[in-house]
Amino acid sequence: MTAVTYPIYDADRHFYEPPEAFLRHLPKKYQKEFQYVEVNGRTKLAVGGILSDYIPNPTFEVVAAPGSHEKWYRGQNPEGLSLREITGKPIASQAAFNNGAAHIKVMDEQKIHAGLFLPTLASVIEERLAQKPDAIQALFHSINMWTAEETGFAKDQRLYPVPMIHLADVDAACKELDFLLEQGARVIGIRPAPVPGLKGGRSMGFPEFDPFWARVNEAKIFVVLHVSDSGYDKINQWWTAGGKGEFRPFEKDPFGEILDWMGRPIADTLAAFVCHGVFDRFPNIRVASLENGASWLEPLMQRMESTYHKMPHAFKRNPIETFRQHVYVAPFYEDKVDKVIDLIGVERVLFGSDWPHPEGLAHPLDFFKDISNLNAAQTQRVMSTNLKELLAGVR
Repeated sequence: MTAVTYPIYDADRHFYEPPEAFLRHLPKKYQKEFQYVEVNGRTKLAVGGILSDYIPNPTFEVVAAPGSHEKWYRGQNPEGLSLREITGKPIASQAAFNNGAAHIKVMDEQKIHAGLFLPTLASVIEERLAQKPDAIQALFHSINMWTAEETGFAKDQRLYPVPMIHLADVDAACKELDFLLEQGARVIGIRPAPVPGLKGGRSMGFPEFDPFWARVNEAKIFVVLHVSDSGYDKINQWWTAGGKGEFRPFEKDPFGEILDWMGRPIADTLAAFVCHGVFDRFPNIRVASLENGASWLEPLMQRMESTYHKMPHAFKRNPIETFRQHVYVAPFYEDKVDKVIDLIGVERVLFGSDWPHPEGLAHPLDFFKDISNLNAAQTQRVMSTNLKELLAGVR
């Protein structure tokens, strides 16, 4: 790698939430919905009164080492080891895993200038409380308030936490967005999944959500769709007589992997944005797909192109053009980034290390090796300019 003369912007960094992140500001009436409980001497999480093992150690005293899953995801596993065997021994939690100032010190060591800062455990909430939108909103507001107090939403103009918003109650979502804008948030996070409701899920692109998107459009804030528990394990359950119980993202089986619990939700969500006209009605909205990889991208674009030629009057313009104007994608290190550039243009590709998660990169700048076939201008776009422009509101 040649010397880098520009600041590196990392679109996918994480913190591990301590219990107080959810509990400090959670109203008493909702405390039974999110409890840390002792089970056989270990702390577990109970969501909606049901024990969850989605993240086995929800207090994060020990975690898998950053990057410890890399060989698995690169397909470098000739011995056929399990993911647990590849992971190795856990490590003690570090201040940088949940403290903004300590995290920036690590960024200095890693030669990262700025990055988004995403929650981890928050992804457990929406699927398990789908019929209790007021409880979801209360939990998200609690962690958003904690983040505002502990880190702020643009710490030193280098670390940008991503606050989460739930859309089931549009008025509550607008109120939360207004709060976050007052706090200086530069980005918001929304789960890539249908919005739950009394009659089942519905698209976040339906006109009922226009008051929210109008605020996003006016504020010129961008939206992150980060991988989550989007509820797509239901497909696995259809085929396996109910599956193995609760969805656990790191318990791997070949059938579940091929079903693509990660790629389907992001592809469907982005299709909903395009087909249901969000980008047509609100031309300032920009959406970034993070930690969903890019294997879903080409098939989605092929289906959009085919559908457009069958039903051209269903779209105001070619959906491929719409997608390329409004959607950003952070590929995995195992993806072919040059192919992603061919599909959506280099101006829409982001670098995300996923540090300190085990499936990410232990050393974020190792990503330069994965894009060594790009030219200098392309590399700078991916590693710096694109996220820098998103944070600055540049279109």
